[in-house]
Amino acid sequence: MSPAAPTRLHGLPPVIAAHTRLVVLGSFPRVASLEAGEYYAHPRNHFWPILSALWDLDLRAMPYAKRLDAVRDHGLGIWDVYASCRREGSLDSSIEDAQPNDLASLLRVAPSLQAFAHNGGESARAMRVTRALGLVVHRLPSTSPANASWSFDRKLQAWRSVFERHAVA
Repeated sequence: MSPAAPTRLHGLPPVIAAHTRLVVLGSFPRVASLEAGEYYAHPRNHFWPILSALWDLDLRAMPYAKRLDAVRDHGLGIWDVYASCRREGSLDSSIEDAQPNDLASLLRVAPSLQAFAHNGGESARAMRVTRALGLVVHRLPSTSPANASWSFDRKLQAWRSVFERHAVA
């Protein structure tokens, strides 16, 4: 008897506002994020520390809802390229049967949207889709702890460049 396929997992809703100028797109939430119902919940993920450094705020010390308020206030959005998938564990390489999110819907919700920034390689596989939406598209180094080849400072520099270009830094 063959092992059962992994259970279908469903992602998180977008963090978006009408004045959002840049949306960071991950691939799909990791186990820690799905369990917490929060984007980038793994304590070693660099996403919140990078935003903290860019905005001179201690986002990790804030309740999650306040973090999301800060994200929206700065004109940033957060979502993932996949709405659902099957996956054992948290690795992007384990994603199977992925169903995409309706990224075009963001254009209706956020008429000020200028660009998408893909957080890591798996998300960047959807660059053909985001480019087809007619906006600027960036590929950023993954904030995942699995991306150990990039130091925090090197990631911060790359993220700062994109954030400053779209006035969200």
